[in-house]
Amino acid sequence: MAEKVIVIAGPTATGKTRLGIELALRLGGEIVSADSMQVYRGMDIGTAKATAEERALVPHHMLDVAEPWEDYSAARYVREAGACCRDILDRGKLPLLVGGTGLYLDSLLTGRSFAPRQEDAALRERLSAEYEALGGQAMLDRLRQTDPERAARLHPADKRRIVRALEIYQLTGVTATEHDRQTRLAPPRYEALRLVLNFADRAALYRRIDSRVDAMEAAGLFEEVAGLLEGGLSPDSTAMQAIGYKEAVLALEGQISREEALALIKQNSRRYAKRQLTWFRRWEDALRIDWPEEPDFPAALERIGRELERRAGERIMTE
Repeated sequence: MAEKVIVIAGPTATGKTRLGIELALRLGGEIVSADSMQVYRGMDIGTAKATAEERALVPHHMLDVAEPWEDYSAARYVREAGACCRDILDRGKLPLLVGGTGLYLDSLLTGRSFAPRQEDAALRERLSAEYEALGGQAMLDRLRQTDPERAARLHPADKRRIVRALEIYQLTGVTATEHDRQTRLAPPRYEALRLVLNFADRAALYRRIDSRVDAMEAAGLFEEVAGLLEGGLSPDSTAMQAIGYKEAVLALEGQISREEALALIKQNSRRYAKRQLTWFRRWEDALRIDWPEEPDFPAALERIGRELERRAGERIMTE
C-alpha cells in the first residue's frame, strides 16, 4: 500500500505555510516545501519563504537547497524531496507537502520517473548546435519521424523541448510521448490527502496578493535583489526570472520606477495565481477550502480533521 502524505496546495498568498505548520503540530508532521523558487538560498523575501520563527516550530525541508545561479529542475526536486519524505516516514512522522508549484507536486506524488539526465553532455550540445545551424523547423521535422505526437504539440521555436525530446529518444530508444504514457500508468507513489486553498471571492484573493507584495517591499525586497546582483548573480539566471525578482531588477537598472515595479509584481502575481488555479482544478479528488475574506484556520483544521478521521476510521488530530 502507498504511504500516506498530506498536500497543501493552491495559489500564492492563500495561507499554505500557516496551515501547514498548524497541521504539522497537530499530526506530528514535518513540512516538505513544494515551491520552485524557495529552493534557492538568499531568496527569502520575494519567495515568501517560511521565517526562522516558523521553521523553529516545525521542521522544514527543501528550502535553501540550491544556489541561485543553478538551474533547478523538476527531476532534481523529485529525487531530493522524495528522499526527504522517505526519511520522515522512516522516523514515523507524516510528510506535509506544502507549496504552489503544481509540476513539482504532481511529479512527486505520481512517482514520475524522468528520463536519465546523466546523459552524454556532448549529445545535448550537438543537438543544440544542430538546432542553431538547421533551424527549429528542421529539428521539429526530425522529431516528427519518431515521435509525431510530441512534435504536433511543439512549436519550432521551442528549442529546449525539441532538443530534449530528441535527446530522450537517442538515449533510451523510447519516445518522450511513450515515456510520459508509461509514467501515467504507474501506480501513485503516495496515498495523498490533497488540500487546495483558495478564496471564495476572487477579489479577496487579489487583495491578499497586493497586500503581500506591499509587505515584501516593506521587508526589503529591492534590497534583497540588489544584494543578489551585487554578489554576481546574473539578471538572466533562472532564479531571477521569478516574479518579484525580475521586476525589481528592472527598477534597480532604472528601466522603470519602484512604484511601476510593484504594480507589475502585483499584476504578474495575480496572473500566476490564475494559472495555479487552473492547474489545481484538475485535482478532482481534492478537499477544497475556500476562505471568506480572511483565512479561517480553526474551521479548516476542524474540517480536515473530520476528513482524516473518516478515512482512518478513528480520531487522529490532537488539539
